[in-house]
Amino acid sequence: QVQLVESGGGLVQAGGSLRLSCAASGSIFSINAMGWYRQAPGKQRELVAAITSGGSPKYGDFVEGRFTISRANAKNTVNLQMNSLKPEDTAVYYCNADLIPTNWGDDFVYWGQGTQVTVSS
Repeated sequence: QVQLVESGGGLVQAGGSLRLSCAASGSIFSINAMGWYRQAPGKQRELVAAITSGGSPKYGDFVEGRFTISRANAKNTVNLQMNSLKPEDTAVYYCNADLIPTNWGDDFVYWGQGTQVTVSS
């Protein structure tokens, strides 16, 4: 069993900042990558940012330098610093983990329950 615990969502004004955090716990052998996807109503889920265990980041095309994903000091934790937020960033943000579980019966991909990010104009 693996769980992803998300924190940091909320309501901010346009131009403001938020920091999202995701911690993976449970029967994990190793983590390949962790990151964040988002989904707005009526839209497809899209990549926001992800980072490999080696520290290589990847960002969605819309980020344009505004967001930074990083590995936290805590084990199996990633942070997403979001600056210069725009109303179009409003969505439910989902943590994602690609990992190798301890037990073969467990999954390799996990999703958090989602945290709401709302940016007002």
